[in-house]
Amino acid sequence: MTHNAGQQLQQHLHQELGKIVFGMDEILHGLVIAWIANGHVLLEGAPGLGKTLLAKALAQLMGGSFGRIQGTADLLPSDITGLHIFNTSQNQFEFAPGPLFNNVVLMDEINRTGPKTQSALLQAMEENAVSLDRKTYPLAADFFLIAAQNPLDYEGVYPLLESQLDRFLIRLNLSYPAIDAEIAVLSRYDKPGGGHRTALEQIQPLADNLLTEARSLATKVHVENSLYHYATLLAQATRQHPRLSLGLSTRGLLAIMRCARVEAVIEGRDYLLPDDIKRVAPNVVAHRLLLSSEAMLEGYSTAQIYGEIEKQVAIPRNTD
Repeated sequence: MTHNAGQQLQQHLHQELGKIVFGMDEILHGLVIAWIANGHVLLEGAPGLGKTLLAKALAQLMGGSFGRIQGTADLLPSDITGLHIFNTSQNQFEFAPGPLFNNVVLMDEINRTGPKTQSALLQAMEENAVSLDRKTYPLAADFFLIAAQNPLDYEGVYPLLESQLDRFLIRLNLSYPAIDAEIAVLSRYDKPGGGHRTALEQIQPLADNLLTEARSLATKVHVENSLYHYATLLAQATRQHPRLSLGLSTRGLLAIMRCARVEAVIEGRDYLLPDDIKRVAPNVVAHRLLLSSEAMLEGYSTAQIYGEIEKQVAIPRNTD
């Protein structure tokens, strides 16, 4: 059986990264979706679960460079974007690029940084460029940001602004591994030094043009009008829900469709099904919604409310 580029990419990523991280099948699936859909990922979970290793492995798979930013309260925008430094020998200012100028960037504990530094990421995520002193510098063509945030009940965190959250294509929740997966981690990395570097060096980079081909296939997926209608009804239901003070934006709705197209491709189809939307929507929607104050007090989560909405919205008949 011949697999398309999207299926090959997913298979290769799961095979190679499966050598490095364990028990993360759903996380890897989400990364594939975001990568092909050309978006960025918000990864939520407690420290010490392998987020840095995962990002490094992805950079190795891409055959690109890796940059890591540690979020702290005193982190400045120039610490991530770079700055101009005066070169005395040349008698002129030169741009010293920051860690954003890598193929894969992990911003760890993003919600420990202040709003000003968080906002510095907006242009990078939206325009794939950084502006400094009235000059614009393009980032890598395949720039991919993985921002890790601590759960909001941790001390010393600044909740991301709604406009910032909306720029992340999907949010993935990294939970504690199952027993078998954790045993696999222990047996692989419990030796002195850990052996992470050796493991990373064994990853085989992705074949040339495979990512480009997968993205091209996603643009060619046929979408019936009834499925656009269905996605729009889901968005409208979030905007009208009494327990939500902020519903899904148009950018969020576009994100659902972009991800659903990729889901269809990696399932081997050139047409969209309602199940593609249902599979990707929870990771696309939940971080874009905002609970009402009453819903917060009652202990609801945005994921829980979206699950209720999805059950209530019927799939319209074909309107083509």
